[in-house]
Amino acid sequence: LLAFWEANCDRVAFDVVSGGLFTGARRPTLASLGFIREANVRVAQLTGVTFGPAFDALLDDGRLALDSERAAAGFAALRAQAPDRAVPLAAALQRRFYVDGESLSDPSTVAAVARAHGLDADRAVAFMTGDDGRRAAAEDFAFARALGVTAFPSLLVLAGDRGVQLPAVGTPVEALGRHLDEALGMLAA
Repeated sequence: LLAFWEANCDRVAFDVVSGGLFTGARRPTLASLGFIREANVRVAQLTGVTFGPAFDALLDDGRLALDSERAAAGFAALRAQAPDRAVPLAAALQRRFYVDGESLSDPSTVAAVARAHGLDADRAVAFMTGDDGRRAAAEDFAFARALGVTAFPSLLVLAGDRGVQLPAVGTPVEALGRHLDEALGMLAA
């Protein structure tokens, strides 16, 4: 998705919204998600994404609980400081998890991404761990639900109250560009 953003950020505005997959009482440990290894093989085949040895170690350990609310608050903290860089910031967080094996719910992960992208790490952690982070995560989840998003990641082109979903995982950048052009044409009509 980062390559798609890079190819199109000069002609359309992008935003990233957290969907809230693991919330409330549903905060599973990695050990309880036995399908992850197989799913990662499929994702790697479709996208070329690499999962690092540190992530494999997290899977082997299995104790990490996935908390979408805390992770969304962390992402929102970064996005609040650099909304025009939401896509690369989300990509950096994903890399920290899937390659480096760092928890997306850990404030130190968010602080490291903030520093690496020239943002205020202390401000990001305060936002993430405070009411602003909880509120931003809840707003993201509500917005994703209102859009009808049920799969993650999802790509949507929005114009006012109308939207078109684009194919996501595994679609080549060039094909996504064509789908974007078609969607923009439909929404302009």
